[in-house]
Amino acid sequence: MARYDADGAVPVGVWDPAGNAAATGDRIPFGGQDVTARVHETGRPARIDRRRADDAHAAATAAHGDAARSELGVPITVEGRLWGTVVAWSPREAGIPADAEGSLTDFADLVAVTIARAEAHDKLLQVAEEQAALRRVATLVAQGVGPELVFAAVAEEVGALFDADTTVIVRFEPDGEATLMGRAGCIELESGARRKLDERAPQTPVRETGHPVRFDVDDPASPGVPAGARAEGIRSAVDVPIPVEGRIWGTIGVGSRGRRFPADTEHRLHEYTDLIAQAIANAEARSELAQTRARLVATADATRRRIERDLHDGAQQRLVSLGLQVRAAQSAFGAELDGIATGLTEALDELREIAHGIHPAILAEGGLVPALRALARRSSVPVELNMQTSVRLPEVLEASAYYVVAEGLTNVAKHAQASAATVTVEVVGQQVRVSVRDDGTGGATFTGSGLAGLKQRVEMLGGRISLDSQPGAGTTLQAELPLTVADGGIGTSSA
Repeated sequence: MARYDADGAVPVGVWDPAGNAAATGDRIPFGGQDVTARVHETGRPARIDRRRADDAHAAATAAHGDAARSELGVPITVEGRLWGTVVAWSPREAGIPADAEGSLTDFADLVAVTIARAEAHDKLLQVAEEQAALRRVATLVAQGVGPELVFAAVAEEVGALFDADTTVIVRFEPDGEATLMGRAGCIELESGARRKLDERAPQTPVRETGHPVRFDVDDPASPGVPAGARAEGIRSAVDVPIPVEGRIWGTIGVGSRGRRFPADTEHRLHEYTDLIAQAIANAEARSELAQTRARLVATADATRRRIERDLHDGAQQRLVSLGLQVRAAQSAFGAELDGIATGLTEALDELREIAHGIHPAILAEGGLVPALRALARRSSVPVELNMQTSVRLPEVLEASAYYVVAEGLTNVAKHAQASAATVTVEVVGQQVRVSVRDDGTGGATFTGSGLAGLKQRVEMLGGRISLDSQPGAGTTLQAELPLTVADGGIGTSSA
């Protein structure tokens, strides 16, 4: 009994005491003169009788060797399609009886019913497994997890469902290269690897046409097989495009070292491209939002610096000049100008304090370390400064870290009734961690305008801020800021 596929018949059940028949799993290519090929061509029973061992037909017998004197094949038709054939053959001179066709046809009908039931059961299991896998991936997408986790999950789910030896998710790059974003199976490359696309690789025509591509070969060393597939021993591969907002972002593909993928593989893979596209779109939207927020913070800092410069170069200088004129006039007009001079001096000091609070010059000139040292020196509560990094950080990061410490120390001085405070700045992985701890009374919350504004600033940069302030146990204010923050935006690798 043999099952037909695209270019041959594959025996799925064999009984041959003499050992002349093809083995289960072998491939019998079409084009020969045996009944297997004839049944495939006509869809009807076929019979060949050879009366002499040296008959010309015997040399062309692919399935049974030269020993077959008589062959009879009948089709196995499952739900209207030609599924395969049942073949009986005999080496005896008398051949197969003339009335054997009816019995063999009845047997083929029983086989067809069995196959139909088995396929229906397998189809139900397949649908159930696919829906469960889709739900698991869709849950990840809905939770907003990073695309790299979605890629890994999709690759594992697809590899298991399709019984694939390799599963790859590839992103197309503008320079003609491709980056491996997700993988499962026997592929040697790691996620993140970037290579120039092989012209023979199925991803290349997918990129050019936007249509699915497959290849099926008996020998992975055949001419035209992509180098990667040849190295992995892939005999069957299917790649489908991943469209994201009108452009072909990349592909998802499966490869097999043994059996060929079913004809509906392309359609089934499309179910996952929608989820991948949604995860990519979500990541790009989050990245764009983060960049917009970071630009807003950077613009606000730049505005503060401009106001500070304007105050210094304009109002402060004018007040200094007026103060000098008043002092000069005091000798001529007497003590009545003392009050005016004193008022101008106080106004100048107040203006300098306002300008200093807008954006400290020492932060722009020397960086975070000297700016925090100045804060610690001015604090009314003793401060231990623990700086775990001495390198300059992006400007928007330094400003944000400064304001976290400034607000934290202000609250310590005003409300904590603390005897000491500790400020720590360290780089942990891809984050800058800033903390202000005190041994005061605790009980602080984000309800105040200062901490509430600080929380908004940190979150706009894609960071996190927390406040641990149990009554009587002191307070810890901690902020985590992403190192990917850069002036005017957030640098992220594209999804």
